[in-house]
Amino acid sequence: MIPDMSFEMSGITSQWVRRFLPLIKAGGAVLDLACGQGRHSLLLAERGYKVEAVDRDAAALAGIAAQAPGVVTRVADLEGGLWPYHGRKFDGIVVTNYLFRPLLPTLLDALDINGVLIYETFMVGNERFGKPANPAFLLRRDELLDLVRPRLAVVAFEQGEVDFPRPAVVQRLCATGYSDQLLPP
Repeated sequence: MIPDMSFEMSGITSQWVRRFLPLIKAGGAVLDLACGQGRHSLLLAERGYKVEAVDRDAAALAGIAAQAPGVVTRVADLEGGLWPYHGRKFDGIVVTNYLFRPLLPTLLDALDINGVLIYETFMVGNERFGKPANPAFLLRRDELLDLVRPRLAVVAFEQGEVDFPRPAVVQRLCATGYSDQLLPP
């Protein structure tokens, strides 16, 4: 399969994220957490979502705003500061290549009752491929699944070694409040 290169300047968008975006309510409010250069923020905006992009890198956020003026950007230290979205609910939350365990319950609280969580990041075993190698930034086996399952319906879950876009060991999850969104095994 040829990867989506529509956001050449901001990197290749995740196939996992693209696969599950349609589950998010059309035109809904979506948080792109620790968005970096905004590859998913731009994809979400292109698909008609109301996007809130948050990261600690002000320059990266300025680049997103220049490419997609409708995307709301927010500079925030997600690990050392206060949660910048207290009381806000999102129809979707997208997280890729980021892990800060103390924030995980807060993310679930920020998801609207019928919202969709799309999460993809590194897990234990990735250290043999390079960074991240610190266990603080690597999910344990089934960690996302165990955290989410009591509160949301899991649509899809994968974990293990991948080759694209580079060799890595990852964990991926899509979960929703909609029970009718479950995919067959």
